[in-house]
Amino acid sequence: MDTSFPFADWFRSSSTYIDAHRGRTFVVLIEGEGLEAERRAPLIQDLALLHTLGVRLVLVFGARTQVRRALAQARVEPRRHQGRFVVDEQAMTIIEREISALRLAIEARLSPGLSNTPLHGVEINAISGNLVMARPLGIREGVDFLRGGEVRRVRTAAIRNLLDQRSLVVLPPLGYSSTGEVFDIDAADIARHAAVSLVADKLIILGHARGLYDAQGGLLRQLSPGEAQGLVCDDDGELAEHVHIACTAARQGVARTHLLSWRDRDALLAELFTRDGVGTMITRERYEQLRTARIDDIGGLQELLRPLEERGMLVARSRERLEQEIDDYVVIERDGMVIGCAALYAYPEAACGELACVAVHGSYRGSDRGSTLLAEVEKRARAAGLEQLFALTTHTLHWFLEHDFTLADLEALPRRRRECYNLQRNSRVLIKALAAA
Repeated sequence: MDTSFPFADWFRSSSTYIDAHRGRTFVVLIEGEGLEAERRAPLIQDLALLHTLGVRLVLVFGARTQVRRALAQARVEPRRHQGRFVVDEQAMTIIEREISALRLAIEARLSPGLSNTPLHGVEINAISGNLVMARPLGIREGVDFLRGGEVRRVRTAAIRNLLDQRSLVVLPPLGYSSTGEVFDIDAADIARHAAVSLVADKLIILGHARGLYDAQGGLLRQLSPGEAQGLVCDDDGELAEHVHIACTAARQGVARTHLLSWRDRDALLAELFTRDGVGTMITRERYEQLRTARIDDIGGLQELLRPLEERGMLVARSRERLEQEIDDYVVIERDGMVIGCAALYAYPEAACGELACVAVHGSYRGSDRGSTLLAEVEKRARAAGLEQLFALTTHTLHWFLEHDFTLADLEALPRRRRECYNLQRNSRVLIKALAAA
């Protein structure tokens, strides 16, 4: 008699994923429709399970469905402009009420349950608060959005501190301004900002759609941002918004974003604990490499550097100079495009080198690519027997200070470099000692 249980085999195969996810930071966005009273319990139970398995969770929830229903019941019809409500005081009162009610319902579901419920004996500290700072959308095309706002920043240090204390952080679609006002914020935008600022391991989006499909109707399991954006248009509504958020997050440093549907009761666990998953994953890892520059990179380098040269952030470099110095450069190439570079000019007589021409394409800033370039230059400098790096900057002083450079006098530069120092630019001098390899 066969007494095996399929569940046991699944549980054994999931052990690798359980270990891999422990201690990782996941930002989970659930749209309001997925949190209706008849649907929310299974989703919140799965989030509680992830928490007990050691995942550091930030839950961002939407309330669009609940707010629209409440506005209709109150016979309030806010004006729409550029896809957003113009939120007056009457509408904001209703929005705050509905969001508060939904937050309380989520927190109640995360509280210890009765003996016959899945959360029996599980104590979860669900913490919310003024963790999202906002600014008003202001006046656009002559229309004042009033209490409609956008994310200014999330309070990263405060959220990390809560996660370190084993709390589950809950972020409602509201933001707080420095003047003490509360603004209506798009939940998807909060999720993106939170994922990027926390350098989350995953951004998980639970919306209406299961993911993205090919022309034959087959689910696409893994895509790059460029591939994903080509599959949606503005008319796709919520899905287009989610794809845009996912692609932007990927370009700003979030390793993986998962598009799932709240319609599938098992979507969250099946995506995270099975090999193939059930949704679409958008990842930044597929077409990116760090390497030594080549002559055929000259055109890409010029395109990358030109905007920074025009703004006076970098000294202009001719094509001839780039060709002569090409061996001094490292580049980040993504899908055939140069999106980052840095140069190392060695001064062996002084046992030091100059970190120069650090640049990252505007669409790919806000991630760790600048730090990646610096680490590679440091590695090469140590291999060449250099003991310190120096840099000259007019615009990015704080970035260098954050990466352990210290301010120095002009006299700290090697004589050869000091003789060609441009007094008109008045660049700051920064020095960093290199630890032995």
